[in-house]
Amino acid sequence: MVLDLDGDPLDSPSLATRLSHWQASGRPVAFMIGGAEGLDATVLARADAKLSLGRLTWPHLLARAMLAEQLYRAQAITAGHPYHRSGRP
Repeated sequence: MVLDLDGDPLDSPSLATRLSHWQASGRPVAFMIGGAEGLDATVLARADAKLSLGRLTWPHLLARAMLAEQLYRAQAITAGHPYHRSGRP
């Protein structure tokens, strides 16, 4: 999976579902984050999926932290842990 401005803007439960399907397939899951110029078109073309963290521009290190948080949240959702609170109070 690549992070790309034109990728799917998934919410956390959708990412959890997608990750569960990938893990169930037995294939390794890897993520790529591009630099300031994004990823090369050949890399984007080979990606199994494209994910967007939104239309805002994020520093590379912050994008890594945001991706790590979303992966943790996805695992918590899949495990039924209350870490992810859906909906508004």
